[in-house]
Amino acid sequence: MSRLIPLLLFGLAAAVVLATSPLDPAAAAPHVYTVEFENEKVRVLKRTVRPGETIPLIAQPDRVVVYVNQCAWMDQDDDGNKYMESYEFGSPVWAPAETHGGKTSNVIQTCHIVEVELK
Repeated sequence: MSRLIPLLLFGLAAAVVLATSPLDPAAAAPHVYTVEFENEKVRVLKRTVRPGETIPLIAQPDRVVVYVNQCAWMDQDDDGNKYMESYEFGSPVWAPAETHGGKTSNVIQTCHIVEVELK
C-alpha cells in the first residue's frame, strides 16, 4: 500500500501537467479553439480557421474532424506541387494524433470545424 500512494500521486501530477500543456490547442490558441464539451472519454473543440491567420505549435490526440461549412484551401505535397483540398458541409474525417501549427492558414474563406478528441 505504501508503494501505491507515490504512484498515484505521480499519475495525478502527470495528468495535471498534460491537461495544462502549453501545446494544448485551447490554451495555446484560444482565438481559434474553444472547448465546447469535455468528459473522461472525449473533448469537443470548436475550431475557427480564418484566412491568413497563423496558429502556434499545438499537439492533438486522435480525433474526428467534422466540417461545419464548406472549407477549401491550397496545400503542397512533398514534391512542391500545389493542389486544392476541400470538404463539404458535414464531412467527417479521421485525424491521427499530431503536432502541428506555425504555418499561415491559406483557407479560401473562414472555416468552422468541430473536433472530437479521444482521450
